[in-house]
Amino acid sequence: MRTRIEVVADPVRDRCLLTTGLLSPRRLPAPDGVVRVALVAAGALLLAGDQVRIEVVARGNVRVEIVELAGTVAYAMRGGSARWDVDVELSDGASLSWHGEPFVVAEGAEVDRSTSIRLGAGSRAALRESLVLGRHGEAGGALRTTTRVALGDEELLVEHLDLSPGRRSGWAILGDSRCLDAVTTLGFRLPEAEQTLQLEGAGSIARRLVAAQHTSDLGEVWAAL
Repeated sequence: MRTRIEVVADPVRDRCLLTTGLLSPRRLPAPDGVVRVALVAAGALLLAGDQVRIEVVARGNVRVEIVELAGTVAYAMRGGSARWDVDVELSDGASLSWHGEPFVVAEGAEVDRSTSIRLGAGSRAALRESLVLGRHGEAGGALRTTTRVALGDEELLVEHLDLSPGRRSGWAILGDSRCLDAVTTLGFRLPEAEQTLQLEGAGSIARRLVAAQHTSDLGEVWAAL
């Protein structure tokens, strides 16, 4: 089911149209020029057969801030699977800030996640994403993620990660870590740092491989934004 956040800048009051799917978007108080929206689960998530789709469209000189009030747990699916798809389109100078709470893939879960972002001229985005394999004492289930970002007519980022058991333990992927924490900026760059990847275009990815999300220092990177 589709959750949609559509924002259009307006000199008097920015317009915001919200559509509820498996997640319910709710507008929060915010300063002028900012539209702040909370995402709240409309029911139990994430279960076998769930197909979550979140669409974000913003046009004009407006800043959209998305707040997740709680983390998400993908539960054991007993041979089933689930999807979590995000589609973002920013144009005419719109910007997006999205601080994601931990996305936990429990033992026996099977999840595919995709993120597609299109940025027009003058638009930018910053995202925090924490992927956690397993609850306490678990090895965690299977997670595959695909990310595609276009800046104008140029591809800025194309990435596919297979974090399934047996694959993610390679030294070049997660090793013995169980959490992949990331801050990604698109349309602008983070300052140079040892663990920050600067994309060929205007964008950066800062990542940490940690045993637990709370041990990551990316909260400080995010706060500096």
